[in-house]
Amino acid sequence: MEVISNNAQKQIGQFVADDFRTAAVFVNYGIDFCCRGHRTVEEVCQKNGIDTNELLDKLDAVLSSKADQSIDYKSWPIDLLIDYIEKKHHRYVEAKIPVLKQFLDKLCRVHGERHPELFKINELFTASAGELAAHMKKEELILFPFVKKMVDATMSQNAIEAPHFGTVENPIEMMKHEHDNEGVRFREIAELTNNYNPPADACNTFRVTYAMLEEFEQDLHLHIHLENNILFPNAVKLEKQFS
Repeated sequence: MEVISNNAQKQIGQFVADDFRTAAVFVNYGIDFCCRGHRTVEEVCQKNGIDTNELLDKLDAVLSSKADQSIDYKSWPIDLLIDYIEKKHHRYVEAKIPVLKQFLDKLCRVHGERHPELFKINELFTASAGELAAHMKKEELILFPFVKKMVDATMSQNAIEAPHFGTVENPIEMMKHEHDNEGVRFREIAELTNNYNPPADACNTFRVTYAMLEEFEQDLHLHIHLENNILFPNAVKLEKQFS
């Protein structure tokens, strides 16, 4: 029982950082492991009326099973993780936004009268698209280059100039706050779409759009998890080496 007790106090984001396969368990229980990954298992179970031992048993079953070939992001060098986030997740967001916008605009025109929720979904996604575009630029132009500069300075054993934003924790806190906003927005989109289940009278475009929205949210969950639970804590640790 001691192991279970210890794990009950472990943050859910840490579970997923240690073994990404546990993400599926949290998703099945409707638990946000990315934006709100700082909560402990015990805390989230109490708040949501979930049996703590039951959830821990499910997590233990995943952790004790033979590991598959899932990617161990936690073992990656921090600058490699940054490159991966930019090339995999930032590019994904940039590529999918215009397609989804086009589909949502069409659905509003054709089906909006019968399904007025589409207008709110479109409004939420449009807001998300604008916020994510600005958010990713701040990471690519300000935060990520400084983290890479710290990595280079560590490798060459050189000193590093203090950034204009004071400490890396300042932009990180801003990024985490913006992640939280997107988490809230997509929880509302999921609710409005009945967890991305199209209505009975849905046409192919309707179904494709909902499937794309679900995929977009899943990609965003992994994207935010990699930053909140792995990249950001390691960047803070790295900066402390220079103080």
